[in-house]
Amino acid sequence: MPAFGGLKTESLRLILSNSNQVVLQEGEYFFREGEPGDSLFVLESGTVLMERVWKGKPIELGRLARGDCFGEMALIDFMPRPAAVKAESNCEAIEVPSHALRRLFQLEVEQYAMIMMNLGREVSRRLRIADECLFQLQRGSD
Repeated sequence: MPAFGGLKTESLRLILSNSNQVVLQEGEYFFREGEPGDSLFVLESGTVLMERVWKGKPIELGRLARGDCFGEMALIDFMPRPAAVKAESNCEAIEVPSHALRRLFQLEVEQYAMIMMNLGREVSRRLRIADECLFQLQRGSD
């Protein structure tokens, strides 16, 4: 899983021992747009839809599958969830609360920095995709 790439086994064990297993059925929400966020999720099985509401209707932003993480933005910028994430199929995920990462920071600051760099790369990758979509939309309107 890219978010945890390069971590030591001991660091992964620490994170997992402070994390929760989450099981959702198709159609249930991991979280909704605007909710406060204090965790990230790593999808172990199933697929999820990321969506925002526009004029009362959900707009699909993307789809994630096994191994992908979501919810990380709230741990980086401490802002409410910018979008909802809904189970498109039955899902299992690991919920990594912020206190698990704080604990890692206290014990292994270099490992904590590795996770934050990995999350930064993931956010940057998604921003590049969004930039390209915006560019294509602008180009199409000329």
